[in-house]
Amino acid sequence: MSLFDLQPSAIDPAAPLAHRMRPRSLDEYIGQEHFIGEGKLLWRVLKADRLMSVIFYGPPGTGKTALARLIATETKAHFEELNAAGSKVADVKQALTDAENRKEIGERTVLFIDEIHRFNRAQQDVLLPGVEKGLVTLVGATTHNPFFSINSALISRSQIFQFEALSTEHLVEIMKRTLEDEERGFGDRKIYAAQDALEHLADVSDGDARRALNGLEVAVLTSEPGPDGILHLDLQTVEECIQRKAVVYDKSEDSHYDVSSAFIKSMRGSDPDAALYWLARMLDAGEDIRFIARRIVICASEDVGNAAPYALVIANAALQVAEYVGMPEAQIPLAQAVTYVATCPKSNSAVLAIGKAMKAVKEGRVLEVPEHLKDAHYGGAKKLGHGKDYKYSHDFKGHYVPQDYLTEDLIFYEPSDQGHERDIKQRLDEWRRLKRESRKKNDSSHR
Repeated sequence: MSLFDLQPSAIDPAAPLAHRMRPRSLDEYIGQEHFIGEGKLLWRVLKADRLMSVIFYGPPGTGKTALARLIATETKAHFEELNAAGSKVADVKQALTDAENRKEIGERTVLFIDEIHRFNRAQQDVLLPGVEKGLVTLVGATTHNPFFSINSALISRSQIFQFEALSTEHLVEIMKRTLEDEERGFGDRKIYAAQDALEHLADVSDGDARRALNGLEVAVLTSEPGPDGILHLDLQTVEECIQRKAVVYDKSEDSHYDVSSAFIKSMRGSDPDAALYWLARMLDAGEDIRFIARRIVICASEDVGNAAPYALVIANAALQVAEYVGMPEAQIPLAQAVTYVATCPKSNSAVLAIGKAMKAVKEGRVLEVPEHLKDAHYGGAKKLGHGKDYKYSHDFKGHYVPQDYLTEDLIFYEPSDQGHERDIKQRLDEWRRLKRESRKKNDSSHR
């Protein structure tokens, strides 16, 4: 039985506030307007009763579980929930068997799998036939990129919806509804909450509705009404309540993003000791080693880049080795990669370069492919002038010859003077100089 099966009188007042305040209808749902807002994709699919299996991907506390329950309500289906962290292959098989029995009597099943990224390949393979046959409408929820953690067969049969962190306005609205709700929230109490107090609570919750409601619950339950009988929640009261909350890293992933952020920033900041500490925090908490390894790979490319290109090789090797050997041995290649990446020279020139190139494309800089670069391998191509005057680089001294590869002179990549990128900069500066000189000669010869 789910929260949505309960009659109002049966709601447990002792349940956590965040649980009690789960939305009971799409009208109560706040956030993710980019796909569940009126007229948007998921909204249209639900209204047309044409929902296929979906994967909800995004940070914690953004409404993935709540929306999964609402889908079952909207489609009048039985809601079955599994948590991937504690489920076995037998549990998946049983859920599919139960769903098949329901289907025989005309009842549909929404199978919600929380933390689906924790399912191993065997569990995912068992689940796949049930999804293919339509025994269940799968709703998987994950904080990890599903394209890395879920097999391609399951991905290809599912629609991916990416959840965004809730805005301050979203969280304030959720808290105001909670303060007004007499049935599930604090509407039966006399409470005045200052706008700046709610906004502060929303800001420190980092887009997580669960954290915001937990903070509000602490503030209300640990504060006393004033002489006027009204409980005043001002900015100072909320700040004190937030300060009393312990900051921890646990397997529920409430501080998952805080610690992983500190981890990658420590590597970027060239502090191997801090990076190792945050690595140890994540490992001790049972964090998925694939998630940790991917953060190292990202840092090796984003923050080290061509200043020390071997960093990406080591990071990728650590990713593969860690997954192959598993814990506890995986901590060794991870530590090797962390210390290497943290102590490398740093450059974000590649990141800046692709950013400039993407900006140029999005702003409409659609350039024609130069004639000498066009494919000349099919019949009739040469008659169109394709490939004419193309110069094969390896036929020239130094394996370089000046020629235009764009119809406009655009520069995106500007190497730094860090590490290996110093050598790249010298070569590139020389090649660009030769190209400018060649262009001047061509311009003068055409006059």
